[in-house]
Formats: sequence, C-alpha cells, structure tokens
Amino acid sequence: MWDVVVVGAGPAGAAAALAARRAGAARVLLLDRYDFPRDKACGDGIAAHALDVLAELGVTDAVDGYPPLPALRLVGPGGGTVARALPRPAYTVPRKVFDARLVRAAVEAGVELRRHTVRAVEVGADRVVLDGDLAGRAVVGADGAGSVLRRALGHPVNPDRHLALAIRGYAPAPPGPPEQLIVTSAERWPAYAWAFPIGDGRANVGYGEVLRGEPLTRAHLVDRMAALLPGTDPATVTDLRAHHLPLSTHRPAPGRGRVLLAGDALSLINPFTGEGIFYALRSGALAGAAAAAGAPADAARRYAAALRARLGVHLRHSSAAAWLARRRWVVDAVIGAAGRDERVYRTVVELGLGDGRLDARTLAAVAAGVPRPRGAGNDRPSRDAPPRH
Repeated sequence: MWDVVVVGAGPAGAAAALAARRAGAARVLLLDRYDFPRDKACGDGIAAHALDVLAELGVTDAVDGYPPLPALRLVGPGGGTVARALPRPAYTVPRKVFDARLVRAAVEAGVELRRHTVRAVEVGADRVVLDGDLAGRAVVGADGAGSVLRRALGHPVNPDRHLALAIRGYAPAPPGPPEQLIVTSAERWPAYAWAFPIGDGRANVGYGEVLRGEPLTRAHLVDRMAALLPGTDPATVTDLRAHHLPLSTHRPAPGRGRVLLAGDALSLINPFTGEGIFYALRSGALAGAAAAAGAPADAARRYAAALRARLGVHLRHSSAAAWLARRRWVVDAVIGAAGRDERVYRTVVELGLGDGRLDARTLAAVAAGVPRPRGAGNDRPSRDAPPRH
C-alpha cells in the first residue's frame, strides 16, 4: 500500500510524485512502462513557465548544459512574419534527457520508481488497486494520450477536431542566430511546422495538424514538414516519430474520488500552439499535492478546485483563441498585430506557451488587421459557437 501511486513518469508524473512528497506523503510509487532514459516524441521546447513550476518543486538543473533560445519567429499562413525576443528565453532539451532528470529528482526526493505497465484498474472503498497487487490510497494518471486511468474513469479519447497528429525528428540546425521557428500552413489549416535548435548543431523539427476525420500517413506528415521547412532535407532527418496531441478544447473531468488525471491524460495540450510540457508540470504538481493532502477519497474534488483556480480562466481564453484561429485570416491578423505592437506579441506568447489571457488591447489590434471575409471554404467565418471550456 502506497499513499500515492503515480502512473506514468513523464513531466506530469514526475511533477506529481515530487509534489506528493513535498505535501507530506510518506510512500509514493512512480510507475512507467519504460526504463529511463527513454525517448519521447515531442517538440522538446521548454518554456520559462515550465521552469517556474520545476523551481517550486526544487528542480533547478532540468535545462543545464542547453543554451537559451532568446527569440521566436512566427510565420503566418499568408506569409507574414514576426520575429521578436521572447519575454523570457526558452530551451530545447530532448525528452530523453529532460524526463530522466525529472525522474532522478523524484527518486532523490524519496519516490520509489518501478518499471511496470498498468493494464487493470479497480477502485475500491479505501484504495485503488492496479493489476491486482499494487494499491494506493490515491492514484494520479499521468500516462499520456492513451491513458489507462482515463479509460478506467469512462472517458474515451478525444474526437476529431480536438485531437492533432504530429511527427518529429532531428535535423541539422538552420543557419543564423538561434531562435524558435514556427511556420503555420495555409494548406490543411490548422497545421504548422517547427524547428527548435538544441544547441549541439541539431534542431528538433516536425509538423502537426488537427485531425478531421481522415487518416494521415507518415509520408504526408513528412512531405508537409519539408514543404514548410524548405531548408530541411527529409533525408537528413533522424529519429522520426509520430504522436497524438489531445487538445484542451475537449477535456474530461479531472478525476473522480481517489483517481486524478494530469497532463496529456487530461487533454492538457494548448490548442493554440500544441505546447504541453508546462501544462503537464503544472497539472501534475497540483494533482500530486491534492492526492497527498487530507482524505484520499476527496482528492479529486481538491484537485478540480485547484486546477480551476490556477488554470481555469487561461484554459477558457486559450480555447477561445483556438476557435478564432480556425480562420486563417485571423492568424495572419495576429501575426501582423504582434509585429506592430510588442505588448500584443507578449500576450500571444504568454497565451500560447504559458498561462496568459486575451486582453482588450490584443483583441482590438487583431480586429484592426482582419480583412472582410470573402469567398468560401476556410475563409468563411464559422457559425459554430465558441467552446465552453
């Protein structure tokens, strides 16, 4: 019997385990189906907000040895570009390194780590039993987009239009000053490619798009990446791996009783940018603290309240931004407004990479650059209601 069992040892799981220990849990078990270090398909971008959460958890070496990326360049579907210094630098750290550092910090804090694949979940009156012989007074499901714990709570995977598919690999870094590059696509929007320099001569490169009811092949994803990143030769890209991104516009309940969900298992992927590491760390830390504090049977209620207080307004604003961004011309207007006004740029960055919010200044600046809709297809304003999340 453990006080808290965490399933999945990625950023959300490691943060949950660390937070549970810091909240006073005597026995914390962290499970993962892989040994560490292990690779994980991801853009590898670490924003400053993620480092803030790690500092709260006592982890200060997560990006050591990797140079800061001081700037971000955004290219709109119509070709407009804005390149400015980030409010605070970002980093690109391969998940093989980043995740292993977080797991090591958890183990050093007294968390027990085991390699184990969870297949069965039984919620009892005073415990949650995993695979018949591992029991926790509370359990945090941080087991990713295909979460077993999420299924055990009766929640299916995200439907199309609330789920994206991306492919990532490693290629020679583009020439010039180091910066994060995001190139949005007019074709098959919403979609974009990225190139994030690591600092060792390589860059994490990739392409992703929102699923819309049709299968996407590996060849299609690679072709679109090459089209949007013409300086990247697919023949030079290594370690290509695809992964699903469950967007936060379709989140299940954050838990029930003794079982909590965090990170990708809770569909916490920013629908505006695809960023998920900050969400994973923040939700994991909140879940771990809630699981370790007070009556375990009431953990989900505590967690839901904490998550709502900390991220509720931001998640509503990011969902609204994603709904507006369904229209390519709105994205072009955002790029234009960010180029004209640094405060708008900072608002967009905070909304996409952290826990920022829309404001009247940004909305007015974007509206001023929006042309009158014309034609049909993707350029016609949608009559759908904005999401209520």
